[in-house]
Amino acid sequence: MSIAAISGLIVGVVLIVLLLAGVPISISIGISSILAILPIIDFNAAVLTGAQRLFSGISVFTLIAIPFFILAGNIMNKGGIATRLINFALLLTGRVPGALAHTNAVANMMFGAISGSGVASASAMGSIIGPIEEEEGYDVEYSATANIATAPTGLLIPPSNVLITYSLVSGGTSVAALFMGGYIPGILWGLACMVVAFFIARKKGYRSNRRVKAKDAVKIVMDAIPSLFLIVIVIGGIIAGIFTATEGSVVAVVYSLILSFCYRTIKIKDLYKIFKDSAETTGIIVFLIGVSSIMAWILAFTGIPAAISNALLGISNNKIVILLIINVILLVVGTFMDITPAILIFTPIFLPVVTSDLIGMTAIQFGIMLVFNLCIGTITPPVGNILFVGVRVAKTSIERVIKPLLPYYGVIILVLLLVTFVPAISMFLPRLMGF
Repeated sequence: MSIAAISGLIVGVVLIVLLLAGVPISISIGISSILAILPIIDFNAAVLTGAQRLFSGISVFTLIAIPFFILAGNIMNKGGIATRLINFALLLTGRVPGALAHTNAVANMMFGAISGSGVASASAMGSIIGPIEEEEGYDVEYSATANIATAPTGLLIPPSNVLITYSLVSGGTSVAALFMGGYIPGILWGLACMVVAFFIARKKGYRSNRRVKAKDAVKIVMDAIPSLFLIVIVIGGIIAGIFTATEGSVVAVVYSLILSFCYRTIKIKDLYKIFKDSAETTGIIVFLIGVSSIMAWILAFTGIPAAISNALLGISNNKIVILLIINVILLVVGTFMDITPAILIFTPIFLPVVTSDLIGMTAIQFGIMLVFNLCIGTITPPVGNILFVGVRVAKTSIERVIKPLLPYYGVIILVLLLVTFVPAISMFLPRLMGF
């Protein structure tokens, strides 16, 4: 048996056993990685090298963008932005069947794009729109599924922390290019879900009776513009080369803080909890990135990615078949593993395969495909965190929403296949911007 097979077997078995035993994912990755290298080098050298790789993995300037975007998202969640975006989205959706569900979808795309968090979107939008939908006579399950299905769009529509994480793991893929690449797939996800919501609403007879006067519409637009302008400032600045993604994250924090104080929705005393929550989330993500650097080095040192690549190519030399196999693996992984560690583990494994001459996929397109796959996992049992948040906010049960979610899963997977096999969907905007 080759060293790649032995090390790969150790990583796989130990990782699964530790996860089933309830050991945190970061600790599990670190332990399994160290054990996988022991057949080659002694324990002391393995630990020393592991420590060096951990610190070198987090000593990256781009990584600083993640804690600042997390902080900006937390400030926005508390800053009264959600209500303003909901009112604006309702103005856009009008009185079409299921208008409030469409409002939820549009608001999730906008709020997700601003906060960079699918969980925050599901929580904020569900808690605000849900009661309104109940007043209008909407079924709880209909409202909950529309919210759950569209909440992950914020992980694709920039700014997105998971795309920054992918950039680091993939060897420095342009963050700006990834941000631009996420727009169309994220919007297509949201629009596909809105189509499903429309047909269900028409069947059930859901129509909104709300009318907005012209003067109120102007006020709603004016209230929403400062929040939406954040996207223009941050993403526009990054794309135009005015500042880096890291500097853009700082701009996002300062702008959101000023906006929240202007809205008078955040007080000085609230900042401690916001900073504390942001620090805790940052610590988890940074440690994950550090231990993943150990695993990435061990994978490369033992030749595991090359072995997996050869195994996949041994199954078939058909590009379509290989990409379908990778998609299935990522979809399954996404159902039981959180999105960040999944990116950290599977990027170094599959990236060499898809960028080979046979497949010919760019690192940008693969990054979007990878994140898209794993986003589906966030709304899928048994570990879908957005699914659980959406259910809890709607005060219903997973059993009651799974069946209504099936049509949404269908259209989302259809969009995934388009992202996989039509490069222009994720590459049009990056190429337009010169990437």
